[in-house]
Amino acid sequence: MNSLVEENYLKTLFHLSGNGRGEVNVKDLSKSLNIKMPTVNSMMKKLAEKDLVFYETYKPLRLTEQGVLKAALIVRKHRLTEMFLVEKMGIGWEHVHDIAEQVEHIKSQLFFDKMDEILNYPTIDPHGSPIPDKDGNFKSVNYKFLNEFKIEDKVEFCAVTKSSDEFLKFLNSKNIHLGDQIIIEHIENFDQSMTVRFLKDNRVEVFSLEVTSRLLVK
Repeated sequence: MNSLVEENYLKTLFHLSGNGRGEVNVKDLSKSLNIKMPTVNSMMKKLAEKDLVFYETYKPLRLTEQGVLKAALIVRKHRLTEMFLVEKMGIGWEHVHDIAEQVEHIKSQLFFDKMDEILNYPTIDPHGSPIPDKDGNFKSVNYKFLNEFKIEDKVEFCAVTKSSDEFLKFLNSKNIHLGDQIIIEHIENFDQSMTVRFLKDNRVEVFSLEVTSRLLVK
């Protein structure tokens, strides 16, 4: 089996299962990868033979302990690369995902260990997601979506989810960055749009529910 294909399956399972902790339906995996279910089932059988996935017909999938570790190390390569591209090469956070998708398949552990050292061992990537260490462990975070908070709450923008290039460009256009302190001033009953104030410049913005349900804060 092509190792690149195998790694993409493992990484997707890792994300869909909540960093390897839960179960994933074959249908959801098929939809996420845009691959037909018979092909996905065939691949799951092969991964099960390698002791990377728990697979039974008509039952949800689960990564084995070995599968979680392997997937976490792929994620580590991806997120370290994104951080390197932003911090050391000055590439915008909206452009790094596709490049990291290619770099993450490099086999050399030394390459990524050196990247980690140059970056001074970061624990989060440019989008606020945790970076696993060389043993596959990562700092757990307890963020909530902005739309879960109420008027007068003060929060800090910590991470972004469903971070498409278009959404990151939108955040750029609004001068929004990780670490920004935000106070919620109003929530519209009709559509749950939210008026917020940024403490760094006292600027007021109105965000739709689509936006507030993608911003992770604490």
